[in-house]
Amino acid sequence: MIKRLISRWFWGAAWAAAILLAVGCSQEKPTPGYAPGLGEIMTLNQMRHAKLWLAGQEGNWPLAQYEIDELEEGFQDVVEYHPTHKDSPLPIKDLVPEMTQGPIAALRSAVGLQNSDAFAQGFDAMTAACNACHQTTNFGFNVVKRPTGNSFTNQDFAPAPRTGQS
Repeated sequence: MIKRLISRWFWGAAWAAAILLAVGCSQEKPTPGYAPGLGEIMTLNQMRHAKLWLAGQEGNWPLAQYEIDELEEGFQDVVEYHPTHKDSPLPIKDLVPEMTQGPIAALRSAVGLQNSDAFAQGFDAMTAACNACHQTTNFGFNVVKRPTGNSFTNQDFAPAPRTGQS
């Protein structure tokens, strides 16, 4: 009888612990205290900018669309984590959307149309917007340009072969 009570207690406690664990794991996790630095975010955006160009040059439109999404996400991170900056006379939270929305829309349109010429124009407009923002925020010493080579030698930027084709 005591063994049965202990067994019931043990299994009841085990089930209660499992339920509490499941409920605890399903709760939204608190926001961590870490905020990426502006330089870290912008270094990632520099990489995305380069990869976007390489994808567009190869006509890999799905990859180009992905890199546009990532670039835009990086700009959103800048606004969220660094709405102002000590060296900028104007709030970054206002400048970044104002300067990037038009070029990103042009890039999305060019990629949607799979138009290489419009893509190059949109990319150059995005690059000019980056440089204008750098000038406005007193970071004009940081000049962005079209990549002249592929520093991502471990990634193939050509479109992947379609399955079912020989």
